[in-house]
Amino acid sequence: MDFPKDDLKWFGEGFDGFPKKLPDDVVEYIIYIIDTRLSDIQTRERLQAFQRSLHQLEKKFLKEYIWQRESIGLELVREEGRWLLKGRTNYGDSVADEWLIVWFLRELSKEFRDAWIRIYDTDGEFLLIEAANALPKWLNPEVAENRIWVNNHRLLIIPLGKEETDPAPLSMKTALTILDDTPARPQHYPKVEKEAFHRLDNYPAAIAENQHHATLPLPRKVAHILQIKPSYIAPVVEAFYLRDPISIRLLQPDKSKRPLIFAPEDFVHVSVRFTKVLYAQLLGQQWNPPAPWDAALDKLVEGGTATEKAEIGIKIAAGMQMLLAHSLFASNKPVREIHLLLEDLESGDDTLPTDDEIAQWPRREDDEGWLNIDFTEFEKELAGKGGGDGKGFGDKGAQDNLKKMVERFNAFLADDEADHKGATELDPMDIDNDSDAEGRDWDDPETDDSNEGDHKTNADEPSIPAASPVGSSSKTTAKSNKKGDDKALESEDEEADAEYAEYEAAYEKFMTLSAAEKALLTDEARELALEQDAEQEEDDEIKKLTEAMEAELFSHGALNLNAKPARAHGKGLLSDGKGKGKAKLEEVAEEDGSEDEDDEDLLDEDYNLADNMLKAFKGQAGLAGPAGNMMKAMGVQFPRDADDEIKSGRIEEAGTSKGKEKV
Repeated sequence: MDFPKDDLKWFGEGFDGFPKKLPDDVVEYIIYIIDTRLSDIQTRERLQAFQRSLHQLEKKFLKEYIWQRESIGLELVREEGRWLLKGRTNYGDSVADEWLIVWFLRELSKEFRDAWIRIYDTDGEFLLIEAANALPKWLNPEVAENRIWVNNHRLLIIPLGKEETDPAPLSMKTALTILDDTPARPQHYPKVEKEAFHRLDNYPAAIAENQHHATLPLPRKVAHILQIKPSYIAPVVEAFYLRDPISIRLLQPDKSKRPLIFAPEDFVHVSVRFTKVLYAQLLGQQWNPPAPWDAALDKLVEGGTATEKAEIGIKIAAGMQMLLAHSLFASNKPVREIHLLLEDLESGDDTLPTDDEIAQWPRREDDEGWLNIDFTEFEKELAGKGGGDGKGFGDKGAQDNLKKMVERFNAFLADDEADHKGATELDPMDIDNDSDAEGRDWDDPETDDSNEGDHKTNADEPSIPAASPVGSSSKTTAKSNKKGDDKALESEDEEADAEYAEYEAAYEKFMTLSAAEKALLTDEARELALEQDAEQEEDDEIKKLTEAMEAELFSHGALNLNAKPARAHGKGLLSDGKGKGKAKLEEVAEEDGSEDEDDEDLLDEDYNLADNMLKAFKGQAGLAGPAGNMMKAMGVQFPRDADDEIKSGRIEEAGTSKGKEKV
């Protein structure tokens, strides 16, 4: 069994540590300052200026932004004699956080033109994944590591060098040496850059569009904590989203024997800020709240709160309880900060807000239309037939991403040189062009070798195929054959197009039906398919039985219509020259030629019987015997043998002649 290669060198092979791999949902970024004119201290100051500029961008654009798990952060470190900035962010389920980091670092690269930035995640060079259709053929995941850099707002790629006879990924040390010595060597591919950064087209407007506000009922204590720091909503939602049986038990005081930190009571209506991912995670959870949370939910619904809003409020309160009560989250920074806020409330250093104070808090209710997707429009986008008007898609960004995916998939299908690994450069031997030697770098050996010997013709004389009659043209024949093949192919294409159009029309008609009608048609199709399978199985059984019966009958010769007898008929007397009847029959058969073998065998048997009867009668020598008695009983009178008559006639003639001579 072949195991995947991980470049791990075991003990005795130069073990240098286990291979490092990023955890799931983590993006890592590194910034180097490449300028040979700067000293080591100046390089460090330049990196610190980069950090300050990043903080300014965060203050400008991320005043109300909520990170899914971790925010962007850069740390000044020294590795292998170089100063650099290094950071790592766990973005969880929010891919928007990862692309926000890419946008920040790309924007800063315009200000710091000597900064060279490398960004990668668990999947490796994810920027190349976005630009897979536009990559040069030599650039594949096996050689891409440490070749992709962001510099001066551009995406640059270090190409293969002449010294790289065996393409392989670059080490970081080699890559930095190339950037130090030949900073102009990295190439700029505009098409690759456009595809790689297409998700950044809507930034910075996309930062605000990623937020969602909703007015919900929350316990007063929970509302107070979220009002102080709205970003706490992220760990609260994650605690509820990743709940386990222990978390559910901590919600029930009678089972956990511990009082609730956030009891489901004293609800107030406040505006809560989410990211779209957080709100969708909370809204999509199916949950049956245990006591006393179920009673609180019923009370909110009876008090006039919409069921959906009441359920989300109960989920947030339960998530806050899970976050602070479960030991799994005890070391998280938000948990420690919330505990400090609770201690201030218990000590009296802080108080819960009154109803009048809460009434003055700003309220905002955003439209939830971005959650809605028309299934019909979704199918059209998948088929590449979307109108692009945004109808049916509440989130324009989701529609754009889906459209981009469909375009890439269609481009892949349209690429004749693509396989399951992507677009590849085919080997010349993989191309079926045996009929056209002009477009190849080699000749057909069977045709070339055959022309060198007896079939070699004069180059100045036109060669005429031996099978072609005089006056005919092989080119005309080839053209006519080609036209016939083209017509056949065209007819096949037309039939295939007609079938596809019919299928497409039926599919569109099916998609316009209601869910009940779709379910009914699906059940009918399933029953019909089962019936067809049963009929096919029955036909197969009958066919097997029929074949077995035929084999049995053939083995006994019952179905052999041209069977020949194992014993040859007509032997004995017919083998010598005395069988006159047989000779006559053979002459008649030769003249006529229409008698079959069965009739000849039948005539042979009749002749043998008559011949044997005559021989038996002749053997009686005129006396009584079995042959004569049998024939007489059947009313048959045998004549005298012609041979005896001839012999007696000759004797009488001889006696007469002798008498005459004597006389």
